[in-house]
Amino acid sequence: MSRFFSAKYASLQAYTPGEQPRDAQYVKLNTNESPFPPAPAVIAAAAQEAERLNLYCDPACTELCKAAARLYGLEPENVLPVNGSDEILCFSFMAFGDERHPFAFPDVTYGFYPVYANVNHVPAHIIPLRADFSIDPADYCGLGENIVIPNPNAPTGMALSVSQIEKIVRTNPDSVVIIDEAYVDFGGESCIPLLGRYENLLVTQTFSKSRSLAGARLGFGLGSPALIRDLNTVKYSVNPYNVNRMTQAAGVAAIESLDYYQKNCMTIAENRAYTTQALAALGFETLPSLANFIFTQSPAIPGGALYQALKERGVLVRHFDQARISNFIRVTIGSRPQMDAFLDTVRAILEERGL
Repeated sequence: MSRFFSAKYASLQAYTPGEQPRDAQYVKLNTNESPFPPAPAVIAAAAQEAERLNLYCDPACTELCKAAARLYGLEPENVLPVNGSDEILCFSFMAFGDERHPFAFPDVTYGFYPVYANVNHVPAHIIPLRADFSIDPADYCGLGENIVIPNPNAPTGMALSVSQIEKIVRTNPDSVVIIDEAYVDFGGESCIPLLGRYENLLVTQTFSKSRSLAGARLGFGLGSPALIRDLNTVKYSVNPYNVNRMTQAAGVAAIESLDYYQKNCMTIAENRAYTTQALAALGFETLPSLANFIFTQSPAIPGGALYQALKERGVLVRHFDQARISNFIRVTIGSRPQMDAFLDTVRAILEERGL
């Protein structure tokens, strides 16, 4: 760091993104991207807007708000489009967290939550998962703190029911409860139907996973008009033109291409079951996932060693050094050929080690 770097960030532990290598061709199963291209209408819409890149985009994302509202039976004032769902999460820590209003979240969860708490000087209340890596809803009921929970959770892929989440929201009426639904389209239950009943509920989603737009950077928050106004105050103080015009057009077209993406999600779910079953035959233990990834471990080979061996053979997965989960690898579910390549490589590694 330079001598000019502010002391207030001296202890900041930044988020570590998944690898995006350029040095070789990999079977890339490490960052939970979709193996499918965007729908044809999405590509066409973005290309058309490219001709107008000399002009600023609509800061209110008017058409995108209308499209999302139509999709979910809401009003445009319930919607805030953002530059990837990471941005709505950061805005939320900024808007709702301070020394008197900490944020609670699980100990094994999305790695950006503690970063947002730290960078925004918001106390973090970290709550351990159960021994089976599930979230215990009772740990959050009546907590009296802001709460953020991914549902399904990452990196475990395990999910709570809407009724369990509703109890958390209902018993914390004076705190904001954020349900991060980045992976909900692959088998989870959305909490969007609860929005009309609870002014303290904020649901976030992304176009990066099920909608094949990771490279476009688009997400949104859904909540009461009052919460959305709070978040817009932060947005217009930080980055009013946060969603570019090509991405806005792509987002509208993606919402209107629902059938295309639903079919892709079904394929991912089928490939997830196929991969989980094949790993079980190899002695792996895999957590029950409703996401587009699985979290799996082998009693025969440590997670770090398996990650490295796979990488050396051209297959990228994600490994975390956190002690409690260091024996696991997280594997994005891709196309059937990608999953077969992953499984064949795992078999080869085990055979080479006499396992």
